Amino acid sequence: MQTFLKGRRVGYWLSEKKMKKLNFQAFADLCRKRGIEVVQLDLSQPLEEQGPLDVIIHKLTDLILEADQNDSQAVLLVQRVQDYIDAHPETIVLDPLPAIRTLLDRCKSYQLIHRIESCMQDERICSPPFMVLNTDCSPDVLEQIKRQGLTFPFICKTRVAHGTNSHEMAIIFSEEDLNDVKPPCVIQSFINHNAVLYKVFVVGDSYTVVERPSLKNFPAGPADRKAIFFNSHNVSKPESSSDLTTRENVEGVSQPPSDDVIRELSRSLRQALGVSLFGIDVIINNQTGQHAVIDINAFPGYEGVPEFFNDLLNHITSVLQSHNPDFAPTSEQPKGLPVSTTVPNAAPPAPGCCSMLGKEAGGSPWIVEGDGGLKGPRQRLGCNSAMSPNFQQHCVSTIATKASSQ
Repeated sequence: MQTFLKGRRVGYWLSEKKMKKLNFQAFADLCRKRGIEVVQLDLSQPLEEQGPLDVIIHKLTDLILEADQNDSQAVLLVQRVQDYIDAHPETIVLDPLPAIRTLLDRCKSYQLIHRIESCMQDERICSPPFMVLNTDCSPDVLEQIKRQGLTFPFICKTRVAHGTNSHEMAIIFSEEDLNDVKPPCVIQSFINHNAVLYKVFVVGDSYTVVERPSLKNFPAGPADRKAIFFNSHNVSKPESSSDLTTRENVEGVSQPPSDDVIRELSRSLRQALGVSLFGIDVIINNQTGQHAVIDINAFPGYEGVPEFFNDLLNHITSVLQSHNPDFAPTSEQPKGLPVSTTVPNAAPPAPGCCSMLGKEAGGSPWIVEGDGGLKGPRQRLGCNSAMSPNFQQHCVSTIATKASSQ
């Protein structure tokens, strides 16, 4: 058992880019105001010498991908973290490495979502069918696509769900378009959703929903038009505006996600994977009003979540308290840290195998970026119907060649 020093100790490892993007040093300062010691981990040195650690916060996605490609240095660093975790099971890890590996694989995360939906038995949820393309288009592949229930148009994505290339996607309108796609990759039926994406940012028991632009509606069924290649990171930015995100053809159902559906989805994912820091991309089917999960992300950017530091600090305090009953954190709120308005992910659990226990819900989870619900200054983005070199190159392998930190 570790020997506890003054207060509790939180170790973290994030890329320099991630730390700057989050302004993580400010978060470390807030932790110290609560009496929690925060240590930036140096993976080039033994972690035993940097302990004891009560909590480890990390985004090791780049290193995990590189280790899975047998990069010897990355293998060493990831193994060093895993060895410390194995030697100290009492250390709380945000988040477990096996769970991160699942979220890095779109096929595995989509399979998980479908299992969770089957378990929840909620008619308000219906994520799109998908399959992995491992070979070039052929009559057998087309038959398999039909058996899986996929219909044109559909989205083609890289299998790896992290890094710059993971945002390179294509809208496929016909069998002929499939000849332009280089497997392996993941295809997913496109659902018209009136060009609105809801990004759910989860931090432990709390979550925040942020509205973003998304792809416009397209006619159902095959179409005689070229595939459209695009970067989803550009399309869904708060300030994004392009031909792909126009809302001129909005029709049918236009409504925000149901609070209890989002709460149960995020709670079920936490239960299934044991994760605390993740994002869920949700759209609303404009024909049925059903919720569809189209992606899950490990430790996202939390853009548009003003209470992220507060939620993370409260979550760390909560897990420390639950694992150490003698630990009594001060109830005083750190100066300059407003009370969170996100919803605790904890309504009474619905019956079923995916339920989790929690606390009462309160507050509002919805955030529409910009004043008065308006988006910020718009940035013009071109619609490229030619083959994206990044997309074509990345589809050659299911593992990113060199992932770029978020």
